[in-house]
Amino acid sequence: MSEKTEESAASIRLERLMQGFGMIPLNNALGITIWKAEVGKAWMDLPYREDLVGNPDSGVLHGGPITALMDTCCGAAVFARLRRMARIATLDLRIDYLKPASPEEDVRAMAECYKLTKSVAFVRCIAYHRDENDPVASAAGAFMLIDKAA
Repeated sequence: MSEKTEESAASIRLERLMQGFGMIPLNNALGITIWKAEVGKAWMDLPYREDLVGNPDSGVLHGGPITALMDTCCGAAVFARLRRMARIATLDLRIDYLKPASPEEDVRAMAECYKLTKSVAFVRCIAYHRDENDPVASAAGAFMLIDKAA
């Protein structure tokens, strides 16, 4: 495949990823949005909401929505890396919570699919507020390619 054809295919793939993302009920329930995608990378937002708070005294978001954000962002990065669409499943996702999310601040995530084999994709992700160099959490994951469509 020529470089120009590959770029065109990547552009179409990323456009479809961004269009289809909103059709996932959990993303809609949590208010997660995808705001940027490149080949092998995705960026998402989780808006701060009172109903997602884990501790009403501190106002800090519960870890569950942050986990969902990071898992979803990792999956999107895998989709953004594939040459053709395939079904995927999370095999392993290790999340290190580095500090509490700040009350009343949205959480962003950036994920990169850095290695793709015939059956597994490897991804890393960070969650942060405004500065990627000051993460709230970091993650490393492996995703199974069910249709082996690398």
